[in-house]
Order: sequence, then structure tokens, then C-alpha cells
Amino acid sequence: MFDNAQNRSGWIWPIFKFLATAAVWTVIALIIVLGWYALGLPDVDDALKVTRRPTVTLLSADGSVFATRGDLYGAPVRVNNLPETLTQAIIATEDRRFYSHFGLDLIGIARAAWANIRAGRIVQGGSTLTQQAAKNLFLTPERSFRRKIQEALLALWLEHKFTKDQILTIYLNRVYLGSGTYGVDAAARKYFGKSATDISLYESALLAGLLKAPSRYNPKASSSAALGRTRQVLKNMVSAGYLSENQASAATKRQGQRYRQPATDGRYFADWVLSQLGDYVTLGNRDLNVTTTMNLGLQRAAERHVTAGIAGSGKKASVSQGALIAMAGDGAVRALVGGRSHGESSFNRATQASRQPGSAFKPFVYLAALEAGMTPASPVDDMPIDIDGWKPKNFDSKYRGTIPMGQALAGSVNTAAARIAHLVGLGRVADTAARLGVPGRIRPHPSLALGTHDMRLIDLTAAYAPFANGGHAAWPYGIVEIMDGDGNKLYQRRGSGLGQVVAAKHVRAMNGMLAGVLSHGTGRAARLKRPAAGKTGTSQNHRDAWFIGYTADLVTGVWVGNDDSAPMKRVTGGSLPARIWKNFMTAAHLELPARDLPGIEGAPPPEPSTPASSITKVAPASKEPSFFDSIIYFFSSGARH
Repeated sequence: MFDNAQNRSGWIWPIFKFLATAAVWTVIALIIVLGWYALGLPDVDDALKVTRRPTVTLLSADGSVFATRGDLYGAPVRVNNLPETLTQAIIATEDRRFYSHFGLDLIGIARAAWANIRAGRIVQGGSTLTQQAAKNLFLTPERSFRRKIQEALLALWLEHKFTKDQILTIYLNRVYLGSGTYGVDAAARKYFGKSATDISLYESALLAGLLKAPSRYNPKASSSAALGRTRQVLKNMVSAGYLSENQASAATKRQGQRYRQPATDGRYFADWVLSQLGDYVTLGNRDLNVTTTMNLGLQRAAERHVTAGIAGSGKKASVSQGALIAMAGDGAVRALVGGRSHGESSFNRATQASRQPGSAFKPFVYLAALEAGMTPASPVDDMPIDIDGWKPKNFDSKYRGTIPMGQALAGSVNTAAARIAHLVGLGRVADTAARLGVPGRIRPHPSLALGTHDMRLIDLTAAYAPFANGGHAAWPYGIVEIMDGDGNKLYQRRGSGLGQVVAAKHVRAMNGMLAGVLSHGTGRAARLKRPAAGKTGTSQNHRDAWFIGYTADLVTGVWVGNDDSAPMKRVTGGSLPARIWKNFMTAAHLELPARDLPGIEGAPPPEPSTPASSITKVAPASKEPSFFDSIIYFFSSGARH
């Protein structure tokens, strides 16, 4: 028996020594590992000193903020000054044991691990609010074991350094909540137009819901996703004992309706303006406040009618995209829509896409004819024509014989336009288009008369502006003033325009002919209850459809089509684009008095008709523009935005 006890003590002691030694080395190894990870930690004494990207704030013409870029911070807030519902919503959703754990929630970690094992993937995380604060303040979004260790170490330090309310204050002032906003106050001002100290129960739940995925649940990007997430947060508050079922239900019914429609933020307009900032000021590490030409009411109307047009008849006609731009006669852009949805595609079809305008190019042909001596009454043959093997046909495959030039434009007769362009000279047509603002090298190919020169919607619309403003060239612009964060003015738009490019008598004649497009021509679907004019355009195989038109107050261009240039189902400029244009322009002019187009009121009798046959001697067709002209085209293209 004694021997047995001695034998047991003989092997127990070596095992104890081994375990003790292993434990010591494990502790040493752990200390070394933690020390190694700690070497890469930032200076935790700078917890409240954070850097940010400079903020660019975009304001509409009336001074309303419609977009921000960069990092936007609101006023610092303390937990005890915030609505209790906000902290309750965050704790109920993100970390229910926040006030009881020491920075790491072992129960939460175990629960998350078990849930992930059962699901076979990551479906739940175990990070506490303290860990999230540490990550937001000091660490990168990198997913690695090293970063998780550092996050845990920093969380322990924060718990040692600050009280729970102080940690929560740090977190709420720095957490990212979408749309460039950091902190609950900035987010409350961005989404609700008020301080975080004044938000309601529903708004508290909405902000808390953003923490999981700020982009996905952003009410400006997806109102339905935001509403669904907010309802989940309210359920979490019920489960945590902060609310009753009736209180949660009442909050949803009372305020949820406000966020069912995405807010108009003019993101296509904002992208266009921001892309030009570097041309006006030197960008650096400073905040900027940019006053733009946007009219918020017109922007909302533009977005509404483009979206409705594409979703309605456009969907049935295989139309997936559309764009609209509206500007004053001097080129000040009031509304800009670059596509069906900025959230789906940020590509701006109003300012970036170059497409064939089709017959919307014809006004430049007819203006060249007027300047060569013709009048709206000049006879033009609508008969089959062969120009060096090119044989254009009319849209309806019909021919009308000899007709007045004004009737040819109103009916968008292809043979007449081709014949006129050939007679006055393709070089003259190219020069005329360039003078009105059409950018790029315009090659005088016979098909130019029918709009084969690729153009952007913004440029084509601006090129119609001289007809609306009495003959002055217009350069589209969106920036009026730029100031830095300290109130110093860095840029102020000045100048009286680009000068007269169309004689008054030719403006009058063009307005008369283009008004006929709406009254009895291809643009009848665009008729307004006030003087208006414009032109339809359809590219080959119905790949693009345009309507560019104007009143004395506003010049608006509409394009519809598909990004891959797939043909639409018989959509012409006189159908869907004309209807979108009419709907928008009707809304835009509701509170404006009707005004005559330049030169229409009290116009003198028409000038004597000039036979088309005499035009050949005035301006023979040229094969290519001169070298000097080419230089002008090149620089005019590069200088325009």
C-alpha cells in the first residue's frame, strides 16, 4: 500500500511540473504575442482627435443644401443630452449587455460562434459597442486575426480610460451613418433636417438601423429598405423591454410614411458640378460651400417625369434609360437627370453619353440655309435624291414634291434636309453647328444633315439656347459661387455671355419654323398652352429618341434609349421624349406668365422667297473643314463641360 502511494506521488509530481511549466510558457507566449500586436497600435491618447476628408457642400440657387461630399460631422453631443429612445434603440440592437460587460462580451462571442457554426457561415458577430468604437477610432476595416486582437486590446483600454457613457458618447459622435455623415448629429441633420437632440422615436430607430449597413438602409437611397430595418429595430426595443408593442406600432404608422419616397438629392447634378470644381479653385484640405444653379422644384419635377416615363410606356417599348437637362437661356442649368436611377448606375447620360441626335440636328441645317439667303417660304423638293451614292429616305417612305422649307422642317423631311445641306454646303452646316456650340470635329459627310454626328444631351440642348434667348451663344454652367469653410469667397461667376451668334431676323425665322414642329409637325405631342418650339430626333433603328425644345424661359432636352444601343420598339422623338418634355415643361411653367418667343410678336412680313436653285452659287459644298476650322473644333470640344 505504501508502495502504491509512493508510486502515485512519483508520477504526479512530474505531471504537475510539466503542466506548471507549460502554463508559465503559455503566459509568456501570450504576453509576447499581445506585446507584438500592441506594438502596432495607434496612440490611444488621441481618441478624440480624428482626421477627415474635407467636406464639399452643394447648395441650390435658393441656398438649400441638396448634396454633400467628403466627411460631414455634426455638433458634438453627449449621451445625457440625446433622446433616451436613441440610446435604447442602439443598445437593444447592437449590444444589450453594454452596461454590464468589461469591453468584451464573452456570452455574445459564444452565442455568435454557435450561430455561425450552425449556419456554416458568418451570420452573427460578437463585437461590443466598445469594440466598434475602438475600430472606428483607430483601426482600418481590414478583416484579420491581428486586427481583431488589436480591437480587443483597445476595447479593454477604453473601458479602463472612460466611463460607459463616455464610451457611448465617443461612439455616437464618430460612427459612420451613410451619405458622408459621421456622428448622430450630422446624420440627423442630413436625413431629418434637425439636431439629434430633437429626433423622434421613429427617427431614433432609423438611425440605429443604419449602423448595420449605412448604404443599404440609407433612406435617401432605398426608402423601403430603411423602413424595413427601422421596424426591426423597433421590435428589438420591444424585446429588450424599452417599448410596448402598441408604442412600436404607433411609431411606424405615425412617421413611417415620411420615408416611403426617396428624397430628391440631385446626385447626377452633384456629380456633374463636382467634376468641374478643379477648374474653378485649387482643391486642397479645406471645406467648400458651392452655390449652384439648381432649382429644387424643377429638379424634383425632372426626376419624377423621367422616372414615370420610363416606368410607364417606356417599359413596354423596351426603353431602359432616359435623361433630361433644363437650362435658362444663358446656360444656367436648373435641372439635370442623368438616368433612371443613380443608385443603379452613376453614369450620367446627360453629360457623359455621346449619341446620334438624328433629326434634332436639322435646325443647324436650316439656319445655315437662312444665312445663305433662303426663307421659311423657299421651295424645296421632297423627292428621291442621290448624293455620291447616298440615298436618304423619309421616315414614312413618302414624297411630297415641292414644299416650303418651313413645312419640310416641321415634318422632319429627310430628303429636303439632305438636299438643303448639299446646296448650301456641308462645310457651312458644320460651321453653323460649331458656332452655336456643337463640340468636336464635325465631319461634313452628306449624312451630317440627318444627325450622324455624335453629341451629348447637354451640348445639343445648349446649342438650341440661341433660339430661345434672341441669338446669344450659351455655355452650360452649374456653379455660381464657391466659398471656403471660413466664409472667404473663392469664385464668383461674372460676365455677360458669349455674344451674338445668330442674327435677330434668323432667330425669328427659326422660332417660327420650330414652333410649327409642335403645332402641326412631328412634335405635336409636346404642345404647350404657351408659345414653345422644338425639334424631334430619332437615330437609325430607333436606338435613340430625342426632343429638344424651349420657351422664352427654359430650354429643355430629353433623351431616351438603352445603354447598349439596343433598338427600342418604334420609339421616336415625337412619342415618349416629347411626352416627358411636355409633362416636365408644364410643371415648370405653372407659376410663370406666358411669353412670346424672340422675334415672334410683331414680326415684319416674311422676306421674299429665294429659290433653292440659287443657293449653290452662294456656298458650294466643301469636302473637309479648313485646318483653322479643325483647330477651333478641337479646342471648343476640349473646353466644354
